[in-house]
Amino acid sequence: MQTFYRICLCLMIVGGINWGLVGLFQFDFVAWLLGGASSLWARIVYTAVGAAALCGIPGLFAGGTAEE
Repeated sequence: MQTFYRICLCLMIVGGINWGLVGLFQFDFVAWLLGGASSLWARIVYTAVGAAALCGIPGLFAGGTAEE
């Protein structure tokens, strides 16, 4: 399960960096890289980032350390 959460974390980092670029420079890196915001590949990445964020929510409420 730890690998799953690491993948989710990586996807959330990608999403966070992308939103930072949008906010600061009005530049959507994912859309630029994958052929536009409405391209199939960009939509897949956006969906994967959103799903990763939803899967990461329980980690906010989990007891113990991040090492477990």
